[in-house]
Order: sequence, then C-alpha cells, then structure tokens
Amino acid sequence: MNRLILATAALAFVVIVVGAFTRLTDAGLGCPDWPGCYGFLTPVEAKANEALALSRFPDRPLEMAKAWAEMGHRYIASLLGLMILTIALLSWRTPQRGHGLALLGLVLFQGALGMWTVTLNLMPVVVMGHLLGGLTVLSLLALLWMRRQPERLELQQPSLVLLAAVALVALVFQVALGGWTSANYAAVVCTTLPICEGNWWQQWDPATAFRLIQPAANSYEFGTLDYAARMTIHVSHRLWAVVTALLLLWLALRLMRHPQLNRWGIAMVVLTLIQVGLGVANVVWQLPLAVAVGHNGGAALLVMTLVCINYRVQSRQPAALRERVPC
Repeated sequence: MNRLILATAALAFVVIVVGAFTRLTDAGLGCPDWPGCYGFLTPVEAKANEALALSRFPDRPLEMAKAWAEMGHRYIASLLGLMILTIALLSWRTPQRGHGLALLGLVLFQGALGMWTVTLNLMPVVVMGHLLGGLTVLSLLALLWMRRQPERLELQQPSLVLLAAVALVALVFQVALGGWTSANYAAVVCTTLPICEGNWWQQWDPATAFRLIQPAANSYEFGTLDYAARMTIHVSHRLWAVVTALLLLWLALRLMRHPQLNRWGIAMVVLTLIQVGLGVANVVWQLPLAVAVGHNGGAALLVMTLVCINYRVQSRQPAALRERVPC
C-alpha cells in the first residue's frame, strides 16, 4: 500500500508538470472538445479523418503536437484516477478510509474541472482551480503516506506549529497568484527587475485584475484583460513572492535547529532558493519553456513538502499510544 501511494504521488507530480507543459505551449485547446479529440478517441484518428474533424471545429485547425499534449495529459490523468480509486478501495477498512474517500472525491472533481477547462474555453478561474486541485491531490497523497508511518514526533512548540501553518497559507496564496498570472497570460508583461518597468503604480487596477468571474468571451485563450490588469496581477505575484520566500526561509531556519527536523529545513531552503531563481530566470529570459515548466514543478514540490512539515511538527501522542499501520 505504501509503495502504491508513493507511485501515485509520483504520477500526480507528473500530471502537474505535463499540465503545465500543455498550458505553456498553448495546447489547452489542442483538442477543442472533451473527452475526445475532434470527436475521436485519439489525435491519430482525428488526423486520419481531418476533413470531418475540421468540419466539426472549423475555427480550430488540427495541430498534432498540441493535440497530443492535450490528450496525453488526459490519458495520464485518467491513469492517476484509477490509481486513486485503488487506494480508496484498499483503505476502506483502515483508519485512513476517510482520507481515501476524500482523494477519490477530489480527483473526480478534478476531472470535471478538466472538462470545464475545455468546454469553457480556458476560463481563468477554472484554469487556476484546476491547478490548485492538482496540487491538493498531490499534497493529500503525501499526507496519506505520512499518516501511515509509525514514527511520531513529540514537539511542544506552538510557535513553530503556528509559523508552519502561516507559511503554508502564504505559499498556497502565492501559488494561486501564479496560477492566476498564467491563466491570464500575464507572465511576460513586466520585463525588468525588481518590480516592473515604467510608472507601474499609476496603472494599478486590482478591481479588474482579480475579478474571478470575468466578462463572457468566445475564448479566453491568450487572455482578455488589458495591460494594466495583467501588470497588476504580475506585480502582485512578484511582491507576494518576497513575503512568501522570507516566511519559508524563516521556517527553514527554525526547523534546522531541531535534529529530527533538520532535513526538512534543508529541503525547504533548497527548494525555496531554486524556486526564487527560476522565477527570476523567467523574467530575465522571457519565460523559456523548460524554466517555466520547472517553476510549476518547483511550486508543487514546495507545497507538498510544506504540507508534510505541517504534519510533522504537530504534537503527537505518547509512544505507547502510537498506531502502527502495516505496509
């Protein structure tokens, strides 16, 4: 069971990375319908019947690379769903039954978000929700694995528990800002460091930038917001990144003072510095694909690690009452 959970978590990470690749290569509508591709099961069939495919979607020319990116993401996500279903069934008679059911419910909702991403033509709030849902699936899998480990920690430090929780909230908000930046195609509107070029503060427009339900559009591909709104989103993501990074590094230093938590602190320092470096590289080199995908993957690893840290620093029951879970 533990090996299945780890394998499923690894696959969930792959799904997140492939989803980022699909989004960043503008392949989110590589197949403009759902669950098939131009009305066929695979892009190969769509290509073999290209005239029929194009008659169904005359405004969406068939691009095989984008179609395969989109369908590949769906195939892998479907496999992830089957593996989570297996975990839910195997955990039915264990203390983690509720956890398994929560995972199953979440992955089904993720499937719905994947459908709405296509049918609502990349509506930003749906795209961001789909990203956050994927990170939640990965985090719940990591937490399930942690819950099944017999090792428990006696740590009576409420301040550290509070700091870990605050850092997690800040990180989730930062990831949501990143998802909102990507969903609104605002990643390259500011091309200088440390904040943005020109008198950016004079165009600050949070009311438009953070309106979750945007005006109706035939498609949200490539974004519908004006420069001021996109700039506001981008700058908000940068400014909150500073706050988040400082919180994470502060937490890491606190963790490194404890022998049992030292490795978690080191991991947090390394991941935070890499993530900041990737963010800066995205600005300097204008969002190169490998760096942008790596930035998404780094965010997933940071969230998963911080969820595990929050679980780890919680005060636990005495050793005599520990629940040992068979592997």
